[in-house]
Amino acid sequence: MDLLLLLKAAIMGIVEGITEFLPISSTGHLILASELMDFWTKEKSDVFVIAIQMGAIAAVIYEYWARLWGAATGIVSGEPQGRRLGIGLILASIPIVLVGLTFGQTVKELLFNNIAIALGLIIGGLIIIWIEKHPPKIRAKEVEDLTVKDAVWIGLIQVLSLIPGTSRSGATIIGAMFLGVSRKAATEFSFFLGIPVIVGAGLLDLYQSFDVFSGTQDFVVLTVGLLVSFISALLLIRALVAYVAKRDFMIFAWYRIFSGLLILLFAFTGWKLW
Repeated sequence: MDLLLLLKAAIMGIVEGITEFLPISSTGHLILASELMDFWTKEKSDVFVIAIQMGAIAAVIYEYWARLWGAATGIVSGEPQGRRLGIGLILASIPIVLVGLTFGQTVKELLFNNIAIALGLIIGGLIIIWIEKHPPKIRAKEVEDLTVKDAVWIGLIQVLSLIPGTSRSGATIIGAMFLGVSRKAATEFSFFLGIPVIVGAGLLDLYQSFDVFSGTQDFVVLTVGLLVSFISALLLIRALVAYVAKRDFMIFAWYRIFSGLLILLFAFTGWKLW
């Protein structure tokens, strides 16, 4: 068993767990972390990056099980808030599923590179700054206050996250805030909306690329990444909800811009960290 490879898998899991729900692009950070550590072969690393996102999403299901169960059963029972949330999550997931299945592979081939990631980070950061400096009037304080129309609009905005560097969390959170949703509600709805999208994408990618893994070690490496991403994501979720209740997203905007500029610098100069 390659212990160094397992350590790298654990680091990748930590990166995924920390960045998946922050508006800073988890995919971009995972791709960069993989390149910096020379993690695995490119084929295995690409599948690993998508697959371990399911560990992070399992943390959301664990943390919000009661509310998610209420949304699922509300569709059948007719309980108003649960039904609205459940239907909203279903409708909001449709756009990215359709676009992802149609153009996802093309986007991956054309835009999974450092330049695209850097531009996505910078543009997203500028949008966050704008929305924080021009905040709309809040009309939905809790997730259950979102209308089905709100959910559909957020789902359409989520399609932008197919572009590396954009950040699924960033697109959905800022998109929701633009519609008048509170930071806390926007953040939690982004958590929930990631469940069908990330689980679906992860399972599909594993199914299509399962043959890249061979032998016990490969599956142990994947398992380590999943477990570490679950634990780190669970800690991040709790910290982030507490954070957004009192603070804005400006720190993440500046982080995105700085990271994007740094990536461009390395890309155009050919410099390496090591």
